[in-house]
Order: sequence, then C-alpha cells, then structure tokens
Amino acid sequence: MSRRVVLTSLALVSLTLPLLAVPANADGAGPVNSCGETGFDPAAEKPGSGGPAIEIPQVLTLPVPYPEFVQVEVPGPVPDTTRVPQAPLPADPCADPCPETAAQPDDPIGGAPGGTGSSGSSGGSSVLPRIEIDPQPETIPIPVPGGEAPLPQPAPEPVAPPVEPEPAVPRLDAPGVGEVSLVSQLTGPGSENRTDARWQVNGTDLGIMWESRPGEVSVAFGDTFGRDWEPPGAVGGDWRSNVLAFSSDTDLSDGMTIDSMVQDSACHAAEILDSRHVRNFETTVIPTSGFAIGDRQYLSYMSVRRWSTIPGMWYTNLGGIAWSDDHGQTWTKDQHARWDNLFGVGRFQVATMVPQGDHVYMFGTPNGRIGTVGLARVPTADLLNPTAYQYWVAGDWVPAAEHVATPLFAGAASELSVRFDDEHDRWQMSYLDPVAGSIVLRQATAPQGQWSDPAVLVRTSDYPKAYGGFIHPWSSGDDLYFTMSEWDSYNVYLMRAHVTG
Repeated sequence: MSRRVVLTSLALVSLTLPLLAVPANADGAGPVNSCGETGFDPAAEKPGSGGPAIEIPQVLTLPVPYPEFVQVEVPGPVPDTTRVPQAPLPADPCADPCPETAAQPDDPIGGAPGGTGSSGSSGGSSVLPRIEIDPQPETIPIPVPGGEAPLPQPAPEPVAPPVEPEPAVPRLDAPGVGEVSLVSQLTGPGSENRTDARWQVNGTDLGIMWESRPGEVSVAFGDTFGRDWEPPGAVGGDWRSNVLAFSSDTDLSDGMTIDSMVQDSACHAAEILDSRHVRNFETTVIPTSGFAIGDRQYLSYMSVRRWSTIPGMWYTNLGGIAWSDDHGQTWTKDQHARWDNLFGVGRFQVATMVPQGDHVYMFGTPNGRIGTVGLARVPTADLLNPTAYQYWVAGDWVPAAEHVATPLFAGAASELSVRFDDEHDRWQMSYLDPVAGSIVLRQATAPQGQWSDPAVLVRTSDYPKAYGGFIHPWSSGDDLYFTMSEWDSYNVYLMRAHVTG
C-alpha cells in the first residue's frame, strides 16, 4: 500500500500455497507469461536474489537527516485532467502495443518518493563492516502563495441524527478456508496484462476492486512507477500516486484481464487523484476503497503526510471521499466529506466504504498498521455530509462520536476489504494482521458484528512481504478471489481461496 512498508514474517506455522495457472520459469526467477516474459515470484525473499541467504555487509550505511527547505504553493496547481482514449491492441498480443512511446516519458513530479534504499559495496575484506554516513534531506515545507483557489463546493446542511440502538445478532463461526492458490500476476513485467508495456505500470500495489457498472469491475492501484522502476520496493521515476483500471473478465480461474486504464497520454496511466508529492506536506494520496451509487463512482482515500521510519507506520493529513461523474476519468475531492487527522488520533483515516440497503457503512482504522477497526454508517443520500454519520458505540449508533467508536474486535488490522455477500447473506472482511503476519478473513451477519474469529488466507511465512488482500466483488460459490501485493516484487497478484461455512 505504501512506500517504505516492510512486513517481516511473524508467523511460526507454514501454509502450503500451490501455484495455479502460473508457469514457473526454468531458473526459478518467477512466472512466465504467454509472451515468454518473466515475472516475479512473490514467495521469493527478493526478486532475483536467489533466496533469503544471510550475508554480512561490508558497508553499513547510517542515514543522517539534514533540513531541506521546500517552497509549497498554496493553493496548489490545478490538476491536469487531460485524458486520452486507449488505442486497440495490435493483432499480435506479444507485439509492442505502444511503439510510439519507446522513449522514456518526462517525469512530471520529479522522480521517486524516496532514495534508492541501498548503497554499493566497497569490496573490502574485513570481518566487521565499515560504517558510512549517508546524508538524507528532511523536507521542511514552506507554504507560499499559489494560484487561484478552487471554487468552493456548497456546504451540506448540518444535521443531528439520533442515537439508535441496534439489536444483537448471532455470531458466526470462523469461515473454513481450504486450499489457497496463486492464480496469476496481474501487474508489472511478465504479467499476462503486460501493464508495463501497455500503460507504463511497472511497479504498483493494492488492486482495490468494485463493480462500477453491470459487467465491469474497476481496479484502483496505489503508488505506481514507470519504466525505470526496478525491484525491490516502491522506488523509481514516473511516479503516480494512484491509477485506475477496468476489467470485464468473468472467468477468474486463469487470471483477471485488464481491458483498459485511465490515460493522460498514449500508453500512460494517469494519476486520477492529484497529490502534491512533497514529504512532510503531502507525500502521496492513496485510494482505500471504491464503490458506485447509480452512475456516480466514489473513492475513499488517505492523504499521507509522510512515511515513518518504523516499518508499517505512516502519518496522514486526512481521510476523504472523492467522486467521479464521468465513469472514473476525472475525480473531484469533496471539500466537506473528510476526516482531518487532528493531533494524529483520527480513527477513520484508512476507510473502507460499502453501500448496503439505505446506508453506506464506513469501516475505518487510524493511520498506520497497528490500529483497531471502527464502524460508522450514513444514509446514502447524505454520504457527503460528515454531520450525518453515526458511529458504532457499545451497541448504539451515535452521532459525532468518531473518536469513541467501539472496536469491532480485538487486535490490530490494516488495509481492510469488506463486502456483503448476497449469495450467502453474510458480511466478509479481509485484512492484514501485522502481529500474526497473515492476511485473514472474518465473517458476520451484520456490519457491526459480532464478527467471527479470523481464518488465515495467506501467511507471510509463505509470501515474506505480502500485504493487502482485497476481495473481488464477483467471487461466488466457495471461490473467494482477492488481490495480494508483495513488497519486494512490488506488484499485484490474483489469489483464490476455497471458503466454506
């Protein structure tokens, strides 16, 4: 989901995950697509490293921060909403789909969100490593007058919803998880979708899915890098904070075909939610869930102020809602539907929103990966009015109670994916449990629970730096399809789990 996030394996028990529909490369480097291009093995410690061999480094690099003052225009520049329709693919699916873009595109935002993350070897032979100092800039934003402010959006009328109790519902048993398999690599070099050649999406993560209209699924990805990206991790140029794809593939057993992406130039996926890309001001803007109500598409998102030096932690400015009335081509961040992270204690900074019945339910966690899950709801007609939200507090729906929302269950959770499974009349929630080192699944008969105990979908002892776990809305029967990201290969994979109960 984010830069500088490395999840080490904490699990002690291994789960065997056989590969399906992913032919192995002869040298074990990763899967090979139908065009003979090599992908990345998410079970490897590092792409191309040959495994997790332990080596004593000859050089230890100590980062030493120094202040770097950066002027930041407020208001910022108007986002570029240029959009280019996608040209048809060549008759030969393995031909270069974009020969006119052979040259590296200009990087509109000046490169990577961070440094290279490594330093070269000195070639010395001493037993103890040599220590080198690595000066690193610590950005200090200096606001300066910018251009014209965007036109103000009409403010919703404040409302005062009542306190409403909710009857208790039976608790379900934990879902039964049988075989879990890796179906295909969705993104990056070597993927069947060839996103690197078609949209200059070489490295990316997340893969948040929702049904945007009948017969179509939208897929939102996070921080994305172009042709000069190299693994491991999220480092490179042509950096876009988020991109959006579309798929009409109904047979997921052999992978998920991406039909198109929102483009700002030929063969180049656009950044759909603008970000300032300034550390300690707004480093990036990352989608956290998507849904459709009628012809309008919605994205919840988080504005990240900075990534922490502590793995799995980050600091947000706010969580908010954006909407699109042109089928995802351009987006508007709502000026009022936002939850500011005052004093760093916001409970709904990383939100997952699900429409069901007359309400939209908002499941949320604080910034970072060590928070608990809270719940709110709002009438669909008042979705963009924060005063209309009621928060789940000890058995009641209570207005203006964001900071005292009752955790839905004990334990830390991050990167939630929630859906209502109409076929089985139950709620499903998958998320990363950073303590157990697992992507897990719970179920409930109501959004407020009680939620079942978790069942393991993926262990990081099998996929060392896996995260995410976003459910495909067309999962049916006993087949639960979900996307999984892996940090070192920094790409997205489609997984399938056999789930019962």
